Amino acid sequence: SLKHLRVRAYNRVFGLGARHLSTTKEYDCVVIGAGPGGYVAAVKAGQLGMKTACIDKRGPAGGTCLNVGCIPSKALLNASHHYHMAAHDFKKHGITVEGLGIDVGQMMKAKEKAIKGLTSGIEGTLFKKSKVDYMKGWGKITGPNEITVDMNEGGTETIKAKNIIIATGSDSAKIPGVEVDEKSIVTSTGALEFTEVPKKLIVIGAGVIGLEMGSVWGRLGTEVTVVEFLDRITPGVDQEIAKQFQTILSRKQKLMKFKLGTKVLGASLTADGVALKVAPSKGGDEEILEADKVLVSIGRVPYLEGLGLENVGIEMDGRVIKTNDHLQTNLPHIYAIGDAIAGPMLAHKAEEEGIAAVEHMAGLGGHVNYEAIPNVIYTHPELATVGKNEQELKEAGIEYNKGVFPFMANSRARTIDDADGMVKVLACKKTDRLLGVHMLGPNAGEMIHEAVIGMEYGASSEDLARTCHAHPTLSEAVKEACMATYDKPIHI
Repeated sequence: SLKHLRVRAYNRVFGLGARHLSTTKEYDCVVIGAGPGGYVAAVKAGQLGMKTACIDKRGPAGGTCLNVGCIPSKALLNASHHYHMAAHDFKKHGITVEGLGIDVGQMMKAKEKAIKGLTSGIEGTLFKKSKVDYMKGWGKITGPNEITVDMNEGGTETIKAKNIIIATGSDSAKIPGVEVDEKSIVTSTGALEFTEVPKKLIVIGAGVIGLEMGSVWGRLGTEVTVVEFLDRITPGVDQEIAKQFQTILSRKQKLMKFKLGTKVLGASLTADGVALKVAPSKGGDEEILEADKVLVSIGRVPYLEGLGLENVGIEMDGRVIKTNDHLQTNLPHIYAIGDAIAGPMLAHKAEEEGIAAVEHMAGLGGHVNYEAIPNVIYTHPELATVGKNEQELKEAGIEYNKGVFPFMANSRARTIDDADGMVKVLACKKTDRLLGVHMLGPNAGEMIHEAVIGMEYGASSEDLARTCHAHPTLSEAVKEACMATYDKPIHI
């Protein structure tokens, strides 16, 4: 059986019943970082019978994602969406609301409840079940098989590891001249902790974090202005999708204004908030923008400082750790995953890499298909993509067919009066194999996985189009877009 094969593979690599006479604890696998990639890798290692430890300085497991990123932001996106619906959409559905108000404190309590439940579940359930030792402290590689941990509660502990996984995540990128204090000038961490709704918020960066947090506070009544260096929003997203996305957020929903092609020169605190100095990216007159709060969301950078990589000569590739196809560094027993290496900085990408790294060290293969990694922006409507966009295919000289189906022609979207957006499918002109799928619409973040599975297994657009979809469902838009790709859709 597969279970027996795994046990035999583990025995070959590590052996059974080894007794360690040294007082220093020795592990088969030590993971530095307890974020989505790290804790998943640790749990997987424990499941495969490895003696495993996971180290994290934060204390509560889950990393940035669960503590100050993905999870708290989704809690606030959900709460603010409820409020925005009640304030602007309930009436047309025959629902009247009197005395509608905002209790930011209660929103934050609900957010914290979700965070605590999930983070405590990692340490209290998942780690215990897989017999993973969780060490709360700063881990530093001090030798090829040695890690020194400065424990949060005091003292230092040194442990030995046959294999090490670096999963230390990332930190918010900074802008020269814009000093973050997490009060007036904030990163996403501070934007998740506002105690009241700001009157004016300037968001620097029109990417995922900026648009999600801009949506949260814009729905609650904040005047939001998004400043972006490029002449478009959501860099990397298919341009046709991005243009419609911008129109919906700015003109239709009026959640935020966009100031594109604009660079930030500096910021200073004022009696009323923040003064932000900007100018056209291509040159021109300077301008001062004023706001209560400024959110810096220009991306993230790997968090590797103080890890001790230089102690063992780990090779770098620019700002990230250099790895091979098996996620190994130049020292084969030291692996790196997630935001510490190249590729999109996504929690689920890190999780897949964590499992792949552990399986490889156990002799079980381990592989990640980077062509089938979805990406989602959890605004409303949601934006979800997988695979290549149209611009990338053109630049690569790949011939393709394109199919587009608007949610306006989808019966479920019309019945719930939520019909903004579209599904766009790109397939190889010769083989019809799916190359990329892009969605802007309600529940796009859930529907994208039909396309992910299709791409993982080499499906054609016709394969998805000839698959029966329940009616009426939003996912019928995927079927119709695929029909439009290889033939013709029915409902437009």
